[in-house]
Amino acid sequence: MTFDDVLELLDSPNPPNICADSRNAKNGDIFVALKGTSHDGHNFIPDALRNGAKYVLCDKQKKPAAPTDDSWQLITIDDPANAAAQLAQASRQYPARGLTNLAVTGTNGKTTVAFLVRAVINNAAKKCGLIGTVCYDTTADSANAILTTPDCFLIAKLQQEMLEAGAKYMIIEASSHALTQNRLDQIPFEAAAFTNLTGDHLDYHQNKQNYLDAKTTLFTNLSPNAAAILNKQAPEADHIASNTRATILWYAIDSPADITAHIQSMDTSGTTFTLQYRQSSAIVKTPLLGRHNVSNHLAAAGLCLATGFDLNTVAAGLCALKTIPGRLEKIQWKGDLTVLIDYAHTDDALINVLNTLKPLAKATLTVVFGCGGDRDRTKRPRMARAAEQLADYIIVTSDNPRTENPESIIREIISGFGNRNSPNIKVEPDRRKAISHAIQNAAHDDIILIAGKGHETYQIIGTKKFDFSDKLVALECLANRK
Repeated sequence: MTFDDVLELLDSPNPPNICADSRNAKNGDIFVALKGTSHDGHNFIPDALRNGAKYVLCDKQKKPAAPTDDSWQLITIDDPANAAAQLAQASRQYPARGLTNLAVTGTNGKTTVAFLVRAVINNAAKKCGLIGTVCYDTTADSANAILTTPDCFLIAKLQQEMLEAGAKYMIIEASSHALTQNRLDQIPFEAAAFTNLTGDHLDYHQNKQNYLDAKTTLFTNLSPNAAAILNKQAPEADHIASNTRATILWYAIDSPADITAHIQSMDTSGTTFTLQYRQSSAIVKTPLLGRHNVSNHLAAAGLCLATGFDLNTVAAGLCALKTIPGRLEKIQWKGDLTVLIDYAHTDDALINVLNTLKPLAKATLTVVFGCGGDRDRTKRPRMARAAEQLADYIIVTSDNPRTENPESIIREIISGFGNRNSPNIKVEPDRRKAISHAIQNAAHDDIILIAGKGHETYQIIGTKKFDFSDKLVALECLANRK
């Protein structure tokens, strides 16, 4: 049996189901053995067969030793991930072909760009689905995200639901893990944007070049008719530009480029800037703060302009977005200090946010942050250096420690401080107590940044998830503020 035969099976009156998780395999299913982030599906072929799988697709180089019998058939292929993507699309009548597909990748800013793109398209009275870190929105329904970029089977399912809901556009956040594992294969992208590349995920990619190569894959696969929206102020964009066939649109702040922004004003209420493209310009007023967020607006604008929207439509849509969950989100309350939550979980992201808030702080700028367990450990001391450089008062706490010891994570963080005994640095492993301390001890006109978890409504300790929202905890502490 060949792979083409398997594709034909999907056109039969009662096609088999497809899965990549042996636990989900049932009688007659197609099981595709994929290598994931922490597990290799080839090791679970026996489990899939025990659960009833009839067809097994696996890498030619990892063909199982056990011979097939009449109860199941083995199909060996060169690229199981690409095959899985083909099967996922074929099983749902190729929904990707019915959508205008847009993507954004980069270390920081993906969620903001995705929300901005959706805002522009929706504000133009068109429907745009969104798949990303915060949610999976088909326009008919929205669910909390499992991964930034889910597997190809869920993507195809969501795309089918988008089409059924009348959506014509999709914006997706493309993570480096997903690109390495070919989860976005078989999706024809009309445009893709690159935000930046900073130190993150080196536990998975091992070095920065591998990390960049993973991001570049998105652009290497673009057709000559597609557009690559690249940040001229990110050095790594040159590497991407030399490895794509797509038409390039460069964007930059206060620097010559195809799409530019000139910031007019910024305060705690928002940012105003001039958006320019070719010979036209428009004013954008947004509640989002920071130079980095202006850059994110440019990336979003580039994706929409490349898709055919005019500059005024794009500007109006950018102005229409009022908030993004956990992205420099201001806690709404009537009081004498400002509290914001942000997803910043890399040193570069923390620097961007603190650089934004520092000139806006009339009094003390406090930051509460930690680092996630079972993730890139190299950024922990860098986060400390970023905080020490820009914040007036620092509280180091737990993020999602997962299976690591929270105190061990904190020790690695504080190793990055130049003066770890400073009275302006406090360690409080209990995140609720850390937030409470920051708020209870704040003075008039202080700004408090709670960084690292952003939109998340949970904390992972060990292997268990506990309800925990920085936003809700902050609101409780503000209500109890003396």
